[in-house]
Amino acid sequence: MVAQLEPVAASPAPHQRFPKSERLLRRGQYLRVQGQGRRVHTTHFVVLLLPGHPRRLGVTVAKKVGVAVVRNRVKRVLREVFRREKALFPADCEVVLVARHGAERLDYDAVKAELVRAQAAIARILAGPGERNASR
Repeated sequence: MVAQLEPVAASPAPHQRFPKSERLLRRGQYLRVQGQGRRVHTTHFVVLLLPGHPRRLGVTVAKKVGVAVVRNRVKRVLREVFRREKALFPADCEVVLVARHGAERLDYDAVKAELVRAQAAIARILAGPGERNASR
């Protein structure tokens, strides 16, 4: 008896893809966000935000997080959260996520929860100094 194979899933719908236009691809793009952007620190990530640009994502995972297989898994999970949960990321910002030690133990839901908790800090950073004082 021959085992029946499951049909291969079709490619994601256009609104669920992660096209090149939504990625930071070159070193210079990363350096611009890291040099000019604002930082939000979470337990396992540093979120760098550079307003005034279309929403794009870059991911950095240092070797101290783990071996190549582990680093690549962290990057895949972060990209998937970005792809599925665009509302967590400001529409007019380039974002670089820098993974810290311990990020390798997180799954999709844990990464999403950590970024949800960072939303208040991200909003404060993007509000600018004038609007922060007005809300007090």
